[in-house]
Amino acid sequence: MASVMGLLEARESAAQVRVEELREQAERVLAALREAEAVLERRVIARVELAEALAEPGPQVEEPVRPVPVPVVAKVPVAGSVVPPWREGLTVAALAPDYQRLLGVLEAEPGGVGLRAKELAGRLGLDLTPAKVEGLRSKANRLIERGWLVQERPGVFTRRAGG
Repeated sequence: MASVMGLLEARESAAQVRVEELREQAERVLAALREAEAVLERRVIARVELAEALAEPGPQVEEPVRPVPVPVVAKVPVAGSVVPPWREGLTVAALAPDYQRLLGVLEAEPGGVGLRAKELAGRLGLDLTPAKVEGLRSKANRLIERGWLVQERPGVFTRRAGG
């Protein structure tokens, strides 16, 4: 007969595996969402530019052609990548750019009192919509889980001491 503790430990382990699988799936979905939002933004801009160009009356003076910036392909880390657990000697360069910016804002905060998710979003130049703030809160919580940040007061994110 199997022990009750053994059965409970097996169920807990299975639940932990499921949580990690779902967390990875959520990270992939968020990365796809960011890409889709970028495509949508480019298409909206193109439509607005075309509507403005067609609405202008009379002879048009051509503007000089401005080169379009080509996105730089990042090697490692990439957006949507897994956040590694913090350990001695690991630098923020191991994190995706979004996480690096988040940590940079907290590092620059005088006195190390920490910031709430909405304050972080504002300092990062994000729209203060609930979706953006909650996405940022999710990233900050992921950094807490992996040991990069601490939350000494509920909802207030700070850099870990010595990190």
